Amino acid sequence: MTDLLRQILPDWSIVPITTIAIAALSCAIALAAHTIVVRILLRLSKRSADRSDDVLIRRLIRPTRWMTVGVGLSIALESTPLSGEANALAHRISGLVVPMLIGWLALATLNAIRDIVDVRTDVASADNLDARRKRTRIGILSRIGTFAIIFLTVCMMLLSIPAIRSVGVTLMASAGVAGLAIGAAAQPALKNLIAGIQMAFTEPIRIDDVVIIDGEWGRIEEIRLTYVVVRIWDERRLIVPISKFLESSFQNWTREGSALLGTAFLYVDPLADVAAIRAQLETVVRAHPKWDNRVVGLQVTDIKPEVMELRALVSAADAGNAFDLRCDVREAMMAYISTAMPQALPRIRTQLSGQLTQATPG
Repeated sequence: MTDLLRQILPDWSIVPITTIAIAALSCAIALAAHTIVVRILLRLSKRSADRSDDVLIRRLIRPTRWMTVGVGLSIALESTPLSGEANALAHRISGLVVPMLIGWLALATLNAIRDIVDVRTDVASADNLDARRKRTRIGILSRIGTFAIIFLTVCMMLLSIPAIRSVGVTLMASAGVAGLAIGAAAQPALKNLIAGIQMAFTEPIRIDDVVIIDGEWGRIEEIRLTYVVVRIWDERRLIVPISKFLESSFQNWTREGSALLGTAFLYVDPLADVAAIRAQLETVVRAHPKWDNRVVGLQVTDIKPEVMELRALVSAADAGNAFDLRCDVREAMMAYISTAMPQALPRIRTQLSGQLTQATPG
């Protein structure tokens, strides 16, 4: 084969063309092998009822394909004679490409693990405390891992360049002073970053938790490395530094479970029949589909000269159902009082003493 090439091509082009041909053949073989293996794995995953296999395979297809090509190229280059300059260039390129491919594969694996956790946890269920805990922890840890992988990958790529490697040794002497300066300048960011790591293990909040912070009611929509996104009930988004959840007090309505007690206040005349109102409340609540069959009650919480305050206490499976149930209870009870017990509506009584004098015309 080499003699035939020497008869057709000039001597200077034989080595480059041979190298390119071997590299192309190696890439083709690597791609073919990768495609066959992927198809076999996908066919096997379809027989499994678990969706985790599909998620893992599809996440790793692209990085493993290019890693297979890289392995094929490295084998091809090792088996072909290269000049000193070409060999040095190949080593420099591999010093950049290999860390990048390894980092890509690590990121894909990390994202696959996060997706598998999302597939295996259902936050839409009524009892979703464990699912929200797992999603919150894997979400925070995956972002920390992403930052670490990218940082290490860039460092390995830069250290493969001889000029930067020599400069790095010189910079190590001044790393202490530079570290203090950078630490002072980036203190807020580092503070939130450390708070994010702490949040992953202490879990004061989780994904889909119902919280009240800064007077706003909402759900935890996303937990990033340095901030938290709270979805307010009216579709606004409140961006809160993650350190605030560790340093300031806030209300978490779903810390240990999603079930809640809700109140609805009624204001009636002090002479109203409380027993009849209580009986009607129980009738309304027990027939309501959003009541969770736990708590229903009516109490007199305050009496003033003009009005009596009644507190209806009801329970629901989650915050959304509790809010709707409270609204429906207010509406139903006021409709009942206004139609069946109009005398129970608040009124102002005035008693006049003495005789009224009639004015005579003239």
